[in-house]
Amino acid sequence: MSLTLDDVSRIANLARLELQPAESQALLGNLNDFFKIVDQMSAVDTAGVEPLYTPLSAIQQVQLRLRDDVVTESNQRELNQRSAPAVEDGLFLVPKVIE
Repeated sequence: MSLTLDDVSRIANLARLELQPAESQALLGNLNDFFKIVDQMSAVDTAGVEPLYTPLSAIQQVQLRLRDDVVTESNQRELNQRSAPAVEDGLFLVPKVIE
């Protein structure tokens, strides 16, 4: 996929960017280089390749450090709401912002 200066102009307009001609030309080169890399990566056959949760697992055995899903703190709702300007039924009250 190769972009043109018209494509860069449309992208800049959508992003609300005002680009000078030299900036548009430089951006065109950067975007086309990016798409070349994407095309190269898309051409790689990844069938049968398991996804990695960390790059280290490709070269060594990595043990996940998981902890038990248990409550470790007490309920401090009242303490946390003491400084709130308005509270009702355990909920913070805020001004209406949508009419």
